[in-house]
Amino acid sequence: MFYRPEDGHGLPHNPFNAIITPRPIGWISTRDGNGVNNLAPYSFFNGVAYFPPQVMFASTGQKPDQDNTKDSVANIRETGVFCVNVAEYAKREALNATSAGLAKEVDEFAHAGLTAAECSEIACARIADAPAALECRMTQIVPLEGQNNVLVLAEVVGVHMRDDCIRDGRFDVRAFQPLARLGYRDYSHVTEVFEMTRPDD
Repeated sequence: MFYRPEDGHGLPHNPFNAIITPRPIGWISTRDGNGVNNLAPYSFFNGVAYFPPQVMFASTGQKPDQDNTKDSVANIRETGVFCVNVAEYAKREALNATSAGLAKEVDEFAHAGLTAAECSEIACARIADAPAALECRMTQIVPLEGQNNVLVLAEVVGVHMRDDCIRDGRFDVRAFQPLARLGYRDYSHVTEVFEMTRPDD
């Protein structure tokens, strides 16, 4: 099968997200200028550089109570900071609850029954017991092609790791089983890990 996106795929559901899988989930926490915390999952997310450490996430769509965007992007535009909370299998229902299109005045931490903790380097909340959390200062917000598509780039200025996830000097994903986004309404979680040595190592 071949299709051109501008012509449509002819399938019952869009296969694009199912092709680009698995995708890590950036559980992005922000705070608006009035002090209201926000928390939302983004599967267009990844790390993009080591030195200095940098991450990105992309937001698509908008909410009626924001100006052509979503709460996360609106808050980052206002404050310049956000936190990436690593999503684990044990918190899958809470993560799903924070994907709801709630009013901007709603604190998703409270809505999903999650405990918030203050970040160390930025004025933002993080999930207190997340396996890891990356405190970020926004460096760029880049408009993308299409309506209400934006790319957010940031430098990581603080890193939290839960103690039980550090094993033999490594951050071990098997300790918490990170969630991954697949296509459609499908998710997965990491339970097995294998190692390969690069030819130049």
